[in-house]
Amino acid sequence: MSNLKLEGRNALISGGTSGINLGIAKVLASQGANVTVFGRDEDKARAAAAEIDACGPGKAIALAADVRDAEAIATLVAKAAEAMGSLDIVIAGAAGNFPAPAVDITPKGFKTVVDIDLLGTYNVFWNSFAHLTKPGASLIAITAPQATQVWPMQAHVCAAKAGVNMLVRALALEWGPAGIRVNAISPGPIDGTEGMDRLAPNEKVREAYMRKLALKRFGTPEEIGLLAAWLSSEEARYMTGVICPCDGGTDLGDASQDCLTSRRG
Repeated sequence: MSNLKLEGRNALISGGTSGINLGIAKVLASQGANVTVFGRDEDKARAAAAEIDACGPGKAIALAADVRDAEAIATLVAKAAEAMGSLDIVIAGAAGNFPAPAVDITPKGFKTVVDIDLLGTYNVFWNSFAHLTKPGASLIAITAPQATQVWPMQAHVCAAKAGVNMLVRALALEWGPAGIRVNAISPGPIDGTEGMDRLAPNEKVREAYMRKLALKRFGTPEEIGLLAAWLSSEEARYMTGVICPCDGGTDLGDASQDCLTSRRG
């Protein structure tokens, strides 16, 4: 892995106790960043911090709060900033999902996903603003292909992630003059995550899903982490307001047909 020069930079990651966001935390720590991870479960946060420390040289701090609770997030962000210094990198990655037809998604269930994904992203970014390095901070939201593609059984996620995409662009426009960059990563199917376990619950579904992908495989949390590290580095210093797919060709359409077979025989 090339050195992206994140030594001494301080990162805060919501949802950083598992899956994609834990993968991001490990990559940032391996590149020298100090990382505060949090979720709702303090024990999971401590376990995640131990894994992150093992990837060093960056150090990890574990905290706990619910991204839906603005006051709790304000307290947590202030505590993280006090412990590490100002915040250079903020990843808003907490997300909720459960596959269901729209007719079966209650208003409460719909609101829960929107509150975690969209309101949670805003709570993390808004409460971080006062503690951000200005200029030089990098904010990244974790969105999803459902923000731009209509998926069955995902009406709540489609709505929430579409909001995340527009929030990213609005904040990039408003906060850019302060030297703050705001981008998003849209992961495709990532192996070993709770989301993929729900969307592809058995081997038959996994194989069908994989056949449609241009790269014919699922991604890894580390691959999302590499993109997040690059977006947070000086190498990406002129990028803001961008929604970056890292999805193996998910948005290209169905690649299950063999297009490499020559017809010229």
